[in-house]
Amino acid sequence: MFSSKCLSVTLLSLATFVSSHYTFPNLVANGVTTADWLDVRQTDNYDSNAPVTDVTSADFRCYNTALNLPAQTATVAAGSSIGFMANGPVYHPGVVNVYMAKAPSSNVATWDGDGAVWFKVFEISAVTDGGSSISFPALNALGYNFTLPEALPSGQYLVRIEQIALHVASTFGGAQFYLSCGQINVTGGGNGTPGPLVSIPGVYTGNEPGILINIYYPVPATYVQPGPAVWSG
Repeated sequence: MFSSKCLSVTLLSLATFVSSHYTFPNLVANGVTTADWLDVRQTDNYDSNAPVTDVTSADFRCYNTALNLPAQTATVAAGSSIGFMANGPVYHPGVVNVYMAKAPSSNVATWDGDGAVWFKVFEISAVTDGGSSISFPALNALGYNFTLPEALPSGQYLVRIEQIALHVASTFGGAQFYLSCGQINVTGGGNGTPGPLVSIPGVYTGNEPGILINIYYPVPATYVQPGPAVWSG
């Protein structure tokens, strides 16, 4: 298990994988892993597992531009642990970001998350040692858990996970984004002001040093996590 203040990740290492690529169809809420696409918006790749590679496309937000099944909204408390489970091991080396956005109304299910409304609440970066090696703590995971900040205001939110696969990221557009959006209703929240706020798409250009990168040769001396700083309350 990878952990830091208010953060944790469940890593389950597997020697083999049984499918090509992966999706994140399950939300973990109140200690329970919900059914596929119950509290997570069904992504356009639900049957293909194909990634998004264009960071400017409408698919980059929640990957649900098609008319897919509607999702329910899970109720969780501020300060509690939630997470996402993949439909197979996350076997491509890369990093993880989780963003949230508060719906302006009481029904997140009808909101598309447009505008500068997203803030980062969790990340798993790469580990470097000055150029001798690079490793990825998120590799071979079946799921990622994190803790909602206690200061997070009550209300309904989209929660967006992205795993950025970097195995062919040495050319522009080569990085692969595996992502989905869950829907939650946060209760018992605080009076924090999440930020900095970014738009999705818009948060990346694709030229960021943590997205356009050769992880094999020369071995990167450092790694710069894409996106804004994590808001922890």
